[in-house]
Amino acid sequence: MRRFLYIDMASALPVSVQATKDRLQVAAIDFGTTYSGYAFSFRDEFLKNPLKIFTNQWKSQGGSTNLLSMKTPSCVLFSPEGNFHSFGYNAEEKYMKLAMDDQHTRWFYFKHFKMLLYENKNLTRTTKLTDDKGLKMPAHKVFSACIRYLKDHLLEMHATTGEGLKLGEMHWVLTVPAIWDDSAKQFMREAAVEAGIESEYLSLALEPEAAALYCRYLPMEMVVSSAGKASIESFAPGKRYLVLDAGGGTIDITVHETLPDGTVKEVYKANGGPWGGTTVDKAFVSFLEEVTGPEVMKIFKTTYKGAFLDLMREFEVKKKTMSPNEDAEAKTVFRMPIAIHETYRTVHGTDFRMSMLLQQDIKDNVTFTGDKMRVRPAQIQALFQNTIDHIVNHLTDIFKRPEVQGANRILMVGGFSESKMLQNALKRSFPSKQMVSPEEASLAVLKGAVLFGHNPTAIVARMSRFTYGTDIWPIFDPTIHMISKLKIVDGEQRCADYFDKHIEVDTEVCAGMTFEEHTYFPLYTQQKCP
Repeated sequence: MRRFLYIDMASALPVSVQATKDRLQVAAIDFGTTYSGYAFSFRDEFLKNPLKIFTNQWKSQGGSTNLLSMKTPSCVLFSPEGNFHSFGYNAEEKYMKLAMDDQHTRWFYFKHFKMLLYENKNLTRTTKLTDDKGLKMPAHKVFSACIRYLKDHLLEMHATTGEGLKLGEMHWVLTVPAIWDDSAKQFMREAAVEAGIESEYLSLALEPEAAALYCRYLPMEMVVSSAGKASIESFAPGKRYLVLDAGGGTIDITVHETLPDGTVKEVYKANGGPWGGTTVDKAFVSFLEEVTGPEVMKIFKTTYKGAFLDLMREFEVKKKTMSPNEDAEAKTVFRMPIAIHETYRTVHGTDFRMSMLLQQDIKDNVTFTGDKMRVRPAQIQALFQNTIDHIVNHLTDIFKRPEVQGANRILMVGGFSESKMLQNALKRSFPSKQMVSPEEASLAVLKGAVLFGHNPTAIVARMSRFTYGTDIWPIFDPTIHMISKLKIVDGEQRCADYFDKHIEVDTEVCAGMTFEEHTYFPLYTQQKCP
């Protein structure tokens, strides 16, 4: 039995056999924890103007306000029979209407479910997702349905525009967090194939790498730094920089060095953690539970889904602009839905606003004027504090690493990177580092994935995040093997549970690199499988 190890580090997993020069059209799908979207470009236009990338504008007409954005919420709705119904804003609005008529109980509604692939370390093809009511559905079915919707939406939207998008000529790029393990990346690849994207026309792009690639193509006036303006030196040959991809679910970090030929290599393995923007959302909901009581919030979230959605949308917008530099007396104002007041009176038999005066730990930070809740800056900062502490502590540890010395710039991308709270915390914690971010930080990963599809060799080397190898049972050697591992197999002394390493963690792996061939033989005479 022979096993030959080949690793192509030009992609998160082995890249497609389709030649780059044949990629006449490239489409990217950025499937995020909170928001998702797609973008595409043509090869001939990429050669003339790489930044001519087309995106879609998503519209919401539900709730109390109309929204227009370049991404749509990552939520999906299935019928009681388990059939796909809608995705994004359409799913949110349909589910709200069902809930208003109390007809939603048998429908499957999933939101923020991408985090399962990071949190579940025993991911299998039979793993199930649980929706907001406890209903379960195979995760593979949910993910593939979402990818299929985004793929089909792109093709259908441009079928009659004369842009000539053709499935057979399209190379697809699916973004994944760099900190995901291999099983999660493989899960996404299989979901995309099930969604109708042929494996040979599919690549995975690591999110922080895609974002960094996008920033390298930007003119300097479109990149903002803490020094007031960006410098071309940020990405000059020999320069190192840390990429901080702050998304909804995770913080994805990698450290790059620009090589003389303009390509990039990774100098410190991808890392990060579950400290994305949704952790601040959860802190806000916990704060509301403290203000109203857990029972009131539980009833409000389950019975008045439309009002709860409006409240969270308002918080999402204000989350980016909340700043620690606000005057101590300045207050952030939220419109409290009438449903909260009514629910509070039903549960506690008293007026919601009057009861706040009796809560000593809250009344100094929260006041009410009509239906408006006014929150002092100290309380607002507290919503971010735990998340920011995790990020700052993690970055502090990274900057102590010898491999990261010389990385004097932090490239901030991703939707959560637009938060003033996060930006100010990093400037304050790392005064010697220059903060750099593109104007469209939330679209950097998506557009960068399109560029990666056209130029997959832009990243020429990565650091192995794990040690790879295989389990073997070699001939027992008492001078190096523990006696407790001695086993007799077919009359021979063997060492059980021996790990034969192919690649060690933190090894630099270049694109197209091959490693020493290892030869293995069956353990026993009649062995037919591992």
